[in-house]
Amino acid sequence: MMICKKLARITTCIVLFLVVSCSKNGVNTTSSNEYSDKPQHTILTGGSIREASGIADSKANPGYLWVEEDSGNPSQLYLLGHDGKIAGKVKIAGGTNRDWEDIVLGAGPVNGTSYLYIGDIGDNNSTYSSYTIYRFPEPAINIAKIGSAAVTKFSKINFKYPDSAHDAEAFLVDPGTKDIYVITKRDARSKVYKLPYPQDTTKLITAVYVSDLAFDLVTSATLSPDSKELIVKTYTNLYFYSRSPTESIATTLSRTPPTLFYDVEQQGEAVCFALDFSGFYTLSETRTATPATLDFYKRN
Repeated sequence: MMICKKLARITTCIVLFLVVSCSKNGVNTTSSNEYSDKPQHTILTGGSIREASGIADSKANPGYLWVEEDSGNPSQLYLLGHDGKIAGKVKIAGGTNRDWEDIVLGAGPVNGTSYLYIGDIGDNNSTYSSYTIYRFPEPAINIAKIGSAAVTKFSKINFKYPDSAHDAEAFLVDPGTKDIYVITKRDARSKVYKLPYPQDTTKLITAVYVSDLAFDLVTSATLSPDSKELIVKTYTNLYFYSRSPTESIATTLSRTPPTLFYDVEQQGEAVCFALDFSGFYTLSETRTATPATLDFYKRN
């Protein structure tokens, strides 16, 4: 497993180098100026998060972000302050981190309740027969006692694809319909699949193919608090979609988006909007001796 993971990362770094080179040569020429092109870089303190694969701004714990790590790490979430200080870890007791690749704060079965969704959807070698998304009400954490904090109850949405195995690192939850949209990574063009609500948590369900995007290597995605903006992240680009809150995410993703300015990270696999509408955050894995930073892009 570790050998496969290392080989996959070497391949990713090679691809990232090639894609960065192409991007700089003008492949993506349209851009949006909705957000600052000078992000605020904040070095993490109070520890390290080496393999961040997803972030979500917390509603129950204002001023903090939920952060997950991918395969090879414990089944736990970090609470990371907007100031870059790591408050601690929250265990997902009974959960399995085969390859957690994105996290979403969104609507769920009980109206008015915010849910956390953890996507165990990574599959570097496209060999798994099924995948899991964990869902539970977002917990409010006593930061002073975070060392003993744990989530012990959750639902598991187990699914498979209708065609073959796929590696995915991004998903979204439609706040209107509560449908889940999974976006694959390593296909020639990233594919979009839907898990219609209500998702059955008692059996293996089959995702529904929706469409292909015009690009690949998607590593994360996020929807703004008012549902009017959507960002799809790759290693080298932030694709920006404006949308009507009443249209489906499938319709939104069918358009050709402009890009936002992006200060390319070491291996950026996480993006989320700030809940106060002030901007959005990105966070990278740490791939070199230089520490990764929490980056914030302020709304213009």
